[in-house]
Amino acid sequence: MSAAMGRPYIRDFLSTTALMRCAYSAVLTVHAEQADGRRRIAHRVIQYHARIKHGGRLTVNSGQERCISLPAERPHEVSAAAAALEEHVHSHTRQFIVALAIGLAGLRLCAHAAGSSSAADAHVDDSVRQVVANATAHDLRWSGPRTGPAARAHATVAIVAEDLRNGGVLGVAQGVREAAGVIGWKTRIVDAGGTPEGRRNAIQSAIAQKPDGIVLIGIDAASVRSLLDPLSDGQVPVVGWHVAAEAGAMHDGPVAMNVSTDPIDVARVTAMAAVEASAGRAHVVIFTDRTFGIARAKADAMAKVIRACSGCRLLEVQDLPISACPTKMAAVTRDLLARYGSDWNVALAINDIYFDYAAPELTRADIHSGSISMLSAGDGSAAAFLRIEAGTFQTGTVADPLNMQGWQLIDELNRLLAHQPVTGYVAPVHLVDSANIAFDGGPEGRYDPDNGYRNVYRSIWKR
Repeated sequence: MSAAMGRPYIRDFLSTTALMRCAYSAVLTVHAEQADGRRRIAHRVIQYHARIKHGGRLTVNSGQERCISLPAERPHEVSAAAAALEEHVHSHTRQFIVALAIGLAGLRLCAHAAGSSSAADAHVDDSVRQVVANATAHDLRWSGPRTGPAARAHATVAIVAEDLRNGGVLGVAQGVREAAGVIGWKTRIVDAGGTPEGRRNAIQSAIAQKPDGIVLIGIDAASVRSLLDPLSDGQVPVVGWHVAAEAGAMHDGPVAMNVSTDPIDVARVTAMAAVEASAGRAHVVIFTDRTFGIARAKADAMAKVIRACSGCRLLEVQDLPISACPTKMAAVTRDLLARYGSDWNVALAINDIYFDYAAPELTRADIHSGSISMLSAGDGSAAAFLRIEAGTFQTGTVADPLNMQGWQLIDELNRLLAHQPVTGYVAPVHLVDSANIAFDGGPEGRYDPDNGYRNVYRSIWKR
């Protein structure tokens, strides 16, 4: 079975059987050799599962511990899970332990490097582990609004994007356009190109279009306040994504809503995941872009977590504009390697785009993927998903539900056009890693929650 077949299979199965009750536990050891390992694991699980009445939990151990809590009733679904998990194990792995541990199964994936000593684990507080566990959980519940005004007919929305080369900005823009198509609105998009002059020209162009509403994507609202002040009367409502350091309703200025996960929580989860994965021995470089308030807040919050870890060290904070990554990140990476050598084992960034240019440079420098772990406090780009799945330096990204947030932006505008307040909804933080990437849109290279948000918004809009 290919990974492409297996992972969606597990996802769909988990979403329908998560609450089944289980009864007792047992362990089966399987010795697998080379290419036929997957077939033998699947066969033995089927044979063993025939003696289990209610379901179980499947665990596969190799060089890393990988476990999936899996309520299972039908043997072929257990075998599908075993086959898909085995795709993640290197082809020369010789032994697997497949355990079916019965309990009230949770819908949780976990992954952590094996071999850390109890002395090293002492550097990691239990509260850190719990935060990371919560952030990596697969949650099918919709926690946003369920009521609101029906769709306004025949509106036009101007979308002002900070830089469409940024995967997060592009993902939200696509979500806005998808939602606008459903609600029945037209959209026009202007790309600012990541420069101050581009922002000014893009906003002026959007206002000149005389739209019914404006969506800012990734543009710091404070930096363009003077350009937006003519819209302060609310006649043309403005909402934004990642436009301020605080998520939710905005009460001071022309922008009414900042759609975002909580950037401080995002940053804390990212840094805590690094602390946990390193067993409390992370030696960290943080990459940020202090042009943006949200980036400053994220970097400061990550630094605070690292400084609070007794066995960790903050090597430095690198201030590099996101727009300069294509031309400067490779040289910065080389300089850091020369300065810190093997002492540098963790890279944290406010955006995945830094790693787009750092990872190739590390490869050229013959740095092993296990030597430096990269974790990003946003936004869950397709490239980041590929690196995580391939095990190429990046081990996690706290991904925004970009497409879902695009739908939320349209919903917030619809409320404002109906003279109703914004929802203030802030989506929960979600950390994508190698263990949970098979869910919530992961096979498509994005974080798109399996929580039914499209149907919820359609219901609200009566579409």
